[in-house]
This record gives sequence, structure tokens and C-alpha cells, in this order.
Amino acid sequence: MFFCIPIIFGCQTSLKPNGEVQAPRVCPRCSNASVFAAKSTTWFELFWVPLVPFSKKQIWFCNICQWQAPNAPGQFEPNVAGFAPPAYIHQTPQK
Repeated sequence: MFFCIPIIFGCQTSLKPNGEVQAPRVCPRCSNASVFAAKSTTWFELFWVPLVPFSKKQIWFCNICQWQAPNAPGQFEPNVAGFAPPAYIHQTPQK
């Protein structure tokens, strides 16, 4: 007698916001003040049960457009809300 038992496995990434309270940040893609620091963990799952964490990293994450960037010293840091550089500089003509 032969039994065929399907095995369901895969990798799932979970995001958890850092507990640190920070000033709101501006997303470079959608320009909303919705960027926050988070921890991203990739898990190996067997039958929808997370078993082994593969990788952990600190990232910046936008809740609106799903943009993300590494959160490491010396790398990208989104602008603080309200202090974004202007998209253009308007100059009045000199007389």
C-alpha cells in the first residue's frame, strides 16, 4: 500500500516595528511621513509553522508604498518630516 503525503514548506518574511519612538520620516518614493524603523526576519516554515530564522536585518519601511532600505550606520536615512529638501528652488529675478 502506498500513501502520498504532501509536504508544504516555504519562506516567510515578517516585519516588527522597533520599540524606539522616533520622529516621523518622509518616504523618498511616495513623499508621505510614514517611514518607520523595523526588524525584518525571514523564517523557514513547514506546514505554516515558522521553524528556523534565516536572516534578520534592520530596515526603514514605508507603510503606504512598501518601500524599504537598510537601516545601518552610514547608509541611507530618510529625511525628518517637515524638513525634506525642496524639489526645486524658486529664484526671483534680480533688478
